[in-house]
Amino acid sequence: MRTTIDLDEKLLRWAKREAAEKGTTLKAVIEDSLRLRYLASKKGGTGFKLRWPSVRGKLLPGVDIDNRDSLYERMDGRR
Repeated sequence: MRTTIDLDEKLLRWAKREAAEKGTTLKAVIEDSLRLRYLASKKGGTGFKLRWPSVRGKLLPGVDIDNRDSLYERMDGRR
C-alpha cells in the first residue's frame, strides 16, 4: 500500500543508512521498526524485569553492624 508521510530529516537519514548497511530497503527498515514498536506496546512494555541477586554472606569478625562508624572504618580499610 502506498502512503505519504513527513519524517524528520535526521530520522530519515538514520533509516536510510541502516537500510544501506543491512543491504535492505528503506521500506523494510520502516516496517520492521513499526512492527517492533507495535508488538512492544501490545506486550505492555519491553518486558524488562529487574532481578535482584541474592548472595549469602557472613559477618566478618570484629564488625558491629549496629555501629555505623565501625562499619565505615572496616569498609574503608582503616581497621
